[in-house]
Order: sequence, then C-alpha cells, then structure tokens
Amino acid sequence: MTDTRIVPIVMPKWGLSMKEGKVTGWLLEDGSKINVGDAILEVETDKIAGSVEAHEAGVLRRRVGQPDTIYPVKSLLGVIADPSVPDSEIEAFVSSYVTPASDDEGEEQGPKYEFADTAAGKLRYAKRGSGDETLILIHGFGGDLDNWLFNIDALGEKATVYALDLPGHGQSAKALENPGLGSLTAALSSFMDKLGIGKAHLVGHSMGGAIAMQLAADQPQKVKSLTLICSAGLGPDIGSYVDEYVAAQGRKDLKPVLEQLFADKSLVSRQLVEDVLKYKRLDGVESVLKALSSALFGGRKQHDAPGAKLAGKLPPTLVIWGKEDQIIPAAHSANLPGTKVHVIDGAGHMVFMEKASDVNNLIKAHIAGS
Repeated sequence: MTDTRIVPIVMPKWGLSMKEGKVTGWLLEDGSKINVGDAILEVETDKIAGSVEAHEAGVLRRRVGQPDTIYPVKSLLGVIADPSVPDSEIEAFVSSYVTPASDDEGEEQGPKYEFADTAAGKLRYAKRGSGDETLILIHGFGGDLDNWLFNIDALGEKATVYALDLPGHGQSAKALENPGLGSLTAALSSFMDKLGIGKAHLVGHSMGGAIAMQLAADQPQKVKSLTLICSAGLGPDIGSYVDEYVAAQGRKDLKPVLEQLFADKSLVSRQLVEDVLKYKRLDGVESVLKALSSALFGGRKQHDAPGAKLAGKLPPTLVIWGKEDQIIPAAHSANLPGTKVHVIDGAGHMVFMEKASDVNNLIKAHIAGS
C-alpha cells in the first residue's frame, strides 16, 4: 500500500515530446518547509528551462536528484513528507522507488497530436482531460500549441482542454485566405464546429486573445468565459517584436528577438531558437506571417480593437499580464472595464510559461467561478 504521507518529487513531463530533463540546481535545502506552488528545483530540457513546483505541502526530507545530471521523465528527484515520518521510512521509499513507464510505452499510448479538417484547412490540435467544462487554448503570433506545455496538463485536471495550431502556424495548413483577425476567428469557430464544441472557455495569448474577444463579439453563444493573457486588441500600442520576428532569417538575428518575450532571457535556449527557425523556413510560412503582420500590426500599431466591441456585453473575463511585457504594454490590462485583472511581477509577454503555476491557478479559479 502506498504511504500517502510521503510525496515524491519527480522529473516533470513538459510537452508531448519530452523524454528526459537535467537537474540544474536545487532552490531549497533538506528540511525546508514547502507550501503548494513553491519552486523546489530547476530543470532544463532541450526545449526550455523551468522550475519544478510543489503540488503538496510538507517538508523537503530528501534531495535525490543530483545537479548537472539527466533523468528520465517521472524519475524520483526528491521526497516531501511530514516531520513525523521516520527517516527509515524515507530511506525505504527512496530505495524501493521504481520509475513508472512513460505514457508512450504504457496503456495511454496513442497519437500525440490530432488533426481536424475545417473550413480553414487541416488544423493540428492536442487534447487533455475529460472534465465537464471545455477550455480552448489559443496561441499568439508565430506560436503554436506547444507554447502551452506548462499549462495544458495542469488545466486538464479540471476541464477538457484543447490547444490548436492556428492556420499558418505549427503543423496546421500554411494557407490562409484573406489573412486577418476575421479569418483567424472564423478558423477557431470552424474548429469548434468540427469537434462538436458548442460553448467553451477561451484562453487567448497575445494575438490569440484578440481572436477570443472577436469570437465573443461575433458569436457570444459560443463563449462561456474569456481569459486574456498579454492580449492584443485592447489598445493601439505594440513594440517592434512582430516586424523583427518576421524579418529574422538566422539564429543570430532571431535570438535577441525571442528574448524580448521573457523577463528571464536565459529561457531562450539554443534549441528553442532552432525550432522557431525550422518553422519559419517551412513552405508558405513566410508569406502567411508577412500578410498577418501587415493586416494586424502594420506600422507597429494594432489595427483591430475587439475589446471595444465587447463593451457592456462581456462574458466573465480574466485579464493576466506580465509586468515586464516588452511586446504589448501591461497598461493595456486596464483597458477592459468590468474584468478581473492580475499583473504578475517578474514575468514578460510569456507570463503563462514564466509563472505557470500562478497562471494555471488563476485560470482554474476563473473557470470554477464562471
């Protein structure tokens, strides 16, 4: 029988393709008191670096994972337990721990991604959870569904969660008729129709937030609530990021552009840069990105203001912003009266990655309250 007083800290699985991670350092000493959400240690993958956070409260009784060492997903890295648990039981737990088989090898084996044939072409998506509430994650300009690697599984504990690649992005169709906010919104609506999603909570980041607001304005019957993360569509101001992202052709040009997305620049790994370059070089991507950037953000101004269309008829809406956002000013968080607003310190435009636990908890509470 499993001793529920002893809680393992394991190598997390961030994203569908993660197989292993490297412990880069512990943030707490043995004997430290831990609260839910506390960062315990730092882990680096070939995609990104991040902190492993506590899901249970207690005391850090044993650090097992060694710095600068690579471990498979689900490997034991440490142990949390109440002080009343004898050291002998901690030792027995550590010595008897067996790393579970990965999902790829077990009963959950299946397609990592799925595709839906929509009016906007074939769109890639991922699905997590089976809760009664349905939630759709909508990425921003130049992103894809893997941007949500720190969020989709956590949110899937409370809802049925879909994350999709918008047209022209990720592994979705690279053609987009009449590029602009209207066509992207129509693509989201068609995606919902294809999967039989009548009404959903929409979580949109940056350009994805503008799409979510536009759908709420055009088809309010499809939107149960909005969560807008560093959202476009709430004011005219925008930095130089979009133009510089589209123009970047090599690693040297692209790295400093991607660093604008984060308060912590070290999160932009070599692999992240290489992955973005690989996407930008796919046939059709450059033309779609150029057309979208001109239609939505030409002249370094936001051309669409769907937030204004929702004045007086907002669904329950949560606004989240990184205080150090260099792309869209955090001051825009105050431009949608009647919303709940959280501006988070120590985070930039990718606040949902840099402060994933905080953002996930805010979204879960918002959905529950909606």
